[in-house]
Amino acid sequence: MKNAQKIALATGFAMVALPGLAQAQDGEIGYEKDALAYDALMAGDNEAAVEKLESGKLTDPAVMINLGQAYARTGRSGDAAKMFAAAMNSNRSFDLVLADGQVVNSRKAAEMALNNLNGRLASR
Repeated sequence: MKNAQKIALATGFAMVALPGLAQAQDGEIGYEKDALAYDALMAGDNEAAVEKLESGKLTDPAVMINLGQAYARTGRSGDAAKMFAAAMNSNRSFDLVLADGQVVNSRKAAEMALNNLNGRLASR
């Protein structure tokens, strides 16, 4: 059953051409502060984000997407692709609010992230 929960997801298109930073204006909607490592990702502290997210709930699509983002930023493209694929194939899905206000299902957001990652790898 689809969970109608919404969280905010800031796309990284302008920043790093990957969607995937779950966040909210005053923290992460529906999550404890820093559960999605948004502040670390926005600050470019990707190693801290990896550490935080790896200790988190790896069955949550938002966590998987952000961990994939952190992996991609630290050169771990294979691990990033695995996280995006896991989020796409998760038995949980819910709507995410992108930075541009667009609402996207978590599976679609993960698919967008994987496609962008693959596009970046192909252009090397």
